[in-house]
Amino acid sequence: MADAKVIPFGDEPRSRRVRNGKAVKRPMGRSRTAGSLAPVPEQQTGPDASPEPPVRTPEERRPAVGGLERRIAGGLAFLRRRVTGDYDVDEFGYDKELTDQVLMSLVRPLYEKYFRVEVKGIENIPSEGGALVVANHSGTLPLDGLMLQVAVHDRHPAERHLRLLAADLVFMLPVVNELARKAGHTLACTEDAERLLERGEVVGVMPEGFKGIGKPFADRYKLQRFGRGGFVSTALKAGVPIVPCSIVGAEEIYPMIGNAKTAARLLGFPYFPITPTFPWLGPLGMVPLPTKWTIQFGEPIQTDGYPAEAADDPMLMFNLTDQVREQIQHTLYKLLVERRSVFF
Repeated sequence: MADAKVIPFGDEPRSRRVRNGKAVKRPMGRSRTAGSLAPVPEQQTGPDASPEPPVRTPEERRPAVGGLERRIAGGLAFLRRRVTGDYDVDEFGYDKELTDQVLMSLVRPLYEKYFRVEVKGIENIPSEGGALVVANHSGTLPLDGLMLQVAVHDRHPAERHLRLLAADLVFMLPVVNELARKAGHTLACTEDAERLLERGEVVGVMPEGFKGIGKPFADRYKLQRFGRGGFVSTALKAGVPIVPCSIVGAEEIYPMIGNAKTAARLLGFPYFPITPTFPWLGPLGMVPLPTKWTIQFGEPIQTDGYPAEAADDPMLMFNLTDQVREQIQHTLYKLLVERRSVFF
């Protein structure tokens, strides 16, 4: 989830658009005889009287019927569409139905129960139209990008989808490549970002790249270099707001205390992390620590007031890049001061 070298996308084949084609009876009590009837007490009035329960209509009293059946039918219909190919993907490979019904459901327990993510400032993302969300990057593994995607979808009133720009390494890994495409992610190249923004999508970028996600634990919450400001140029050309985003909690899930550079070169990775649990505990060492997360979206920086040639002004891009970076860093420090504990 980071800036990467610009990879020409025009020669790469695009993903195709696919198109093929009970009511509960009230329990019976004991019948009352005339001799067993007790006198009805008079209704109390005044401030000490108990409020009467609200009158419920027959529809409200009727229990939900067929909930399980509807879920089963929906699941079978979903499987039928997957088997027959009767579903849509966009030119980037994004499969909205699969993302909403499967991929989000797999990640959501991690978001809600494990990291207990708290979201602030979600109203700063517009309800419609394009926007560029710029966030810090950390955590050794890019779980922060996934949590950010769930936060935007689940907490925004319009249930907007975040289209993340990812490094080329993501699309070189088997299985991960296909899942990233299906979830709506694309290469971190200017052309794709501009096209998504022009279509009114919310695009996410983490400019620190591997420098941020692979930094040692001693440098946690210290922003690394934000590249050459390419994301600012993209926002200026599209005329969309830039929404700074600060994520606290991801730095501690895999405390990186070392980097096995030789192993990284052999595997073709930008770094090979050594943590207190990995690789010493094997696969068990890959379980992240259950830290408490906070994601805050800051005040948007508007770009529609700049002239068309502003994207070619290097000084303006430098100033806007520095403004976004400083806003994210300041919010990180503020959230850290307010945080009671890493885990609570």
